[in-house]
Order: sequence, then C-alpha cells, then structure tokens
Amino acid sequence: MPYQFSRAVAGPFLRAFGRPRITGAEHVPASGGAILASNHLSIVDSIYLPLMLARPVTFAAKSEYFTGTKPIERITAAYLRATNQLSVDRTGPRAAQDMLQAALDRLLAGELFGIYPEGTRSPDGRLYRGRIGVGWLAINSGLPVIPVAMKGTDHVLPPGRIIPRPSRIRVSVGEPLTFGPSVLKGPGAKARRAVTDEVMRAIQALSGQEYVPVYASTRKEELAASGSTKAASQ
Repeated sequence: MPYQFSRAVAGPFLRAFGRPRITGAEHVPASGGAILASNHLSIVDSIYLPLMLARPVTFAAKSEYFTGTKPIERITAAYLRATNQLSVDRTGPRAAQDMLQAALDRLLAGELFGIYPEGTRSPDGRLYRGRIGVGWLAINSGLPVIPVAMKGTDHVLPPGRIIPRPSRIRVSVGEPLTFGPSVLKGPGAKARRAVTDEVMRAIQALSGQEYVPVYASTRKEELAASGSTKAASQ
C-alpha cells in the first residue's frame, strides 16, 4: 500500500481518534535530508508524527512491532509497513550499528529520518538520557537535527495497554540544531555525547518533561527487578 494512499485511508480515523495538532511544522525542510529526534512515550509516536508532516519520515521500529498477532498489533504493523518504517532486529551483535548505517544511507539520499534518542519508550513519562546514536548520525551526515516533542500519545496507548483510547495528541517541532567545528572536531565519543546532550535539552524544552540523567533501559531493568508488571511490557 503506497505511502500517500495509506495516509489517505488511515488519516481520517487517526485524526478523529487522536485529534492531533502540530506546531513548528515549518521547521521541517521541504526537501533534503534531516534528522528528527523525538521523545518516545508510546508505539503510536511512530504513527502520529509521520501523519502530521507533509513529507514522508522513516523511523526505526523494533521488529516485534511488525510481527504482533493481536488486532491492534496487526493494524499497527500494516501501517508501519505501508509508511516504509524501518524494521530493526535488536538481538544481533551489530544491530545498533546496522540500524544507524541504514539510517545514514537514507539521510544521504535526501530523506527524513526519525530517531528516539532515549532508545526505548519512557517507562513513566519522564525524559531519559539520550543514546549517542543521534550524535553519530548528525556528525556523519552533516545534517541538522530537528527536535520534536510528542505529547498525549501515552494517553492514547500507554506501555502495557493493548486497546487504544481516544485522547488529544500534540506535536511540537523545534528549530533545527546545527553543530559547529568546536563540537564536531573534538574526540569522537566526546563529540557524539555533546551533540546528543544538546538534542536532549532541546527536546526537554519542547516537551516540558522532567529529565532523568540515566538511560531508560536502566530504569526498566530496575522496575523489572522490583517486579513491576509495567516494566515487563515495554
């Protein structure tokens, strides 16, 4: 199902269900590659952000999103495939680097690529420390990073829930971030961390979320160890 057709078919339902509104869409370039870096509250982030933009945008989605058997999972998988989202197997030893390379190839081809720097959905609605993959993409592509804040998607489909509920969604797009020689010419790991931290500050300014200076995956491990059923569903 072609991208525009899938949007035309699913768009009216998605708009009625989530009543989405977007601000700052003018910050997304009309052509050429750019990195969209967003917070991550729900699986439907990868549905509503592409829906609200005029240009196609690809996200890397874990392969499990494409293989679920429950009705909502089948619908989600069909939409992700139709909108050309990138399926990523996170179990291989080179999974992260292979995903970044595939993303870089798309960026250099002039496409928009979306990434969740937190690496996984927030377990509690707070904003967690960013993984440095977004820094790697920015440095290796030379392209701007556009911060994005998703709001309300965790009310539509919070982690652990299988049946969505109507709620209002807001998408805030910030001004593009570019990085000067003082950052980009530093040591590789230090430069990637500096870029990533600046991106996370921009996302937080848009989202208003409380920032937690640890990785979301670490927090989920803590929740799992404490026996939280919510953590087990991420």
